[in-house]
Amino acid sequence: MSNDNQEIVVTDIQIPFWSMVVLMVKLAIASIPALFILSIFGMLASGFFMMFFGGMGQF
Repeated sequence: MSNDNQEIVVTDIQIPFWSMVVLMVKLAIASIPALFILSIFGMLASGFFMMFFGGMGQF
């Protein structure tokens, strides 16, 4: 099996300005639920660690 990989370099992409604006707005709107879900996972993880390691500093 020979290794016939070709290297490709992209030098220019032609995208209309308003299409890029619409894409960025959609990206910003889609990130809101993702951040909400990640914050819930973060709160659960911090609660889990506080439940097990929260009393370690008390004497």
